[in-house]
Amino acid sequence: MKREILITSDGSSTIHLPDWNEQYHSKNGSINETYHVFINSGLSQVTEDKVAILEIGFGTGLNCFITYLEARKDIDYVGVEAYPVTPEEVEKMNFIAVLEAEKESETFKKMHTVSWEEKHQISDTFSLTKRKQFFEDIEDKDAFNLIYFDAFGARVQPQLWTVEIFQKMYDSLKENGILVTYSAKGSVRRAMQEVGFVVERLPGPPGKREMLRATKITNKN
Repeated sequence: MKREILITSDGSSTIHLPDWNEQYHSKNGSINETYHVFINSGLSQVTEDKVAILEIGFGTGLNCFITYLEARKDIDYVGVEAYPVTPEEVEKMNFIAVLEAEKESETFKKMHTVSWEEKHQISDTFSLTKRKQFFEDIEDKDAFNLIYFDAFGARVQPQLWTVEIFQKMYDSLKENGILVTYSAKGSVRRAMQEVGFVVERLPGPPGKREMLRATKITNKN
């Protein structure tokens, strides 16, 4: 499938798939979307001192890198990706320049060059495990405080936004664990609710009216 580098509205890059008219991040700003959906609506809401994060769609590593930059807690980060981006594509991402994070350029590079299926200590307080895995094959139980659900949209990959997938996400979370996603589709919200999530509609990132945050609360009394 053809892949192109696209510059989004906030000046940061993304990968565009013209055959699907889909991209890895919002055209209205890759970095803006990450901060709004995953950092401000997700990471900042977790109260634990040590945070285990599962990312559904490691992709360009942007969510992981910004989490590293913004985290004030110990982070154990697991990124799942079935089709890793190429080193050449990573080289074309301009995140370091737009974030003015030149001092951490080697860290961003390390996130992409460390081996898959192994846990790596990126810093004293940040570990990263990259798993080359289909989302359907995730079998974690009560393992994570936070899920970044950043799969391609339901328009192009509806099989990733089903009750079956969200049951796996629910099972993967610890009690009071949070899942955040840019999506606000009614079918997605209903699938989350069907498996037991308490779901909130929140203001969306630039270009989107709403997004969803789902919380695993098994004791609702």
